[in-house]
Amino acid sequence: MKRLRVGVLYGGRSGEHEVSLASAASVFAHLDRTRYEPVPIRIEKDGRWMLADKPPTAISASEVIEQARLEAARPIRSGREVHLVAHPSDETILSIDRFKKQRDSDIPGAVVTGLALDVIFPVLHGPYGEDGTIQGLLELANVPYVGAGVLASAVGMDKAVMKVVFTARGLPVGAYRIVLRHEWEQNAERLGRDLPRALKYPMFVKPANLGSSVGISKVKSADRLREAMALAGSFDRKIVVEAAIPDAREIECAVLGNDEPEASVPGEVIPSREFYDYEAKYIDEGSQIIIPADLPKTTAQDVQRLAIEAFKAIDGAGMARVDFLLSRPDGTVYVNEVNTIPGFTTISMYSKLWAASGVEYPALLDRLVSLALERHAEKQQLRTSLT
Repeated sequence: MKRLRVGVLYGGRSGEHEVSLASAASVFAHLDRTRYEPVPIRIEKDGRWMLADKPPTAISASEVIEQARLEAARPIRSGREVHLVAHPSDETILSIDRFKKQRDSDIPGAVVTGLALDVIFPVLHGPYGEDGTIQGLLELANVPYVGAGVLASAVGMDKAVMKVVFTARGLPVGAYRIVLRHEWEQNAERLGRDLPRALKYPMFVKPANLGSSVGISKVKSADRLREAMALAGSFDRKIVVEAAIPDAREIECAVLGNDEPEASVPGEVIPSREFYDYEAKYIDEGSQIIIPADLPKTTAQDVQRLAIEAFKAIDGAGMARVDFLLSRPDGTVYVNEVNTIPGFTTISMYSKLWAASGVEYPALLDRLVSLALERHAEKQQLRTSLT
């Protein structure tokens, strides 16, 4: 049987670049080489696409960060420049070697090589990867790709729009306000009074378009609000301010599928810090993951049902991890957010939830590739002309 050539797209221009490298390392390590031929395509922090000489190997963000620190003094760009052909073509990507001589010529010049890919697996977290931008490019190229489409990716990345969609579908969400960065800069004093009146302390302040808890602050008093708004505003022009759910437990549930998605068993995160920030997720080793979460059966079923409803609300496809906040005092479950490309190492919550539900990591990769091909085949049946 012909092996499928899978372009694994990783790195990216976001604050989650290192997390992406760790996720990609796990994907490369577990793709069945009898079925797949993986092709490492790395997007550098400056946005350039490279056909990497070798795939990443560090499987934790902390390892990636340490490697980056060691290499900072001697940055070397390895691999060849690569470009996606942004229209339907037998050659999905073009690899460019600018240092080879043209054939039959002594004049130096770029040598271009085409390569066909059967499917692309974006393992990109955050803006310019998980937000619909890459998905739109892949749609133009008419190439199958793993995960959510343009709309679901964009809505899943923008926490402000996501909450509007969840509210419209009747899903339970906590109280929140959206503040544009320029509004805060012009009216900080007034908003500094209005926000705590509406939401009360403590509040969470976060950039609307980012993940991995980058740029998030828990604000307990007025003297910390300006600092938190400045931090979130440094990552995005749109800032989400949320009321803290009283004595909340952090519950997560994984979703897999296209039109008929399935939900995993729920899991619980007990962070090593006051909340599950970037350091607690990727740097500290004290955070605990409990799978399955210790929940009453009816609550676990509610989490699974709401996970599927949230997935469908944004028109998800392939995969997503849905995060919840469970209020201990009254047992209310709130939908917090959907992550359309969740952390994807073997020790990430998404893969661990499916392993606990009977789908091990290699089988999970198989399912995701199959779902990508299935969804692409359905799209090819659509009419593109009136005649």
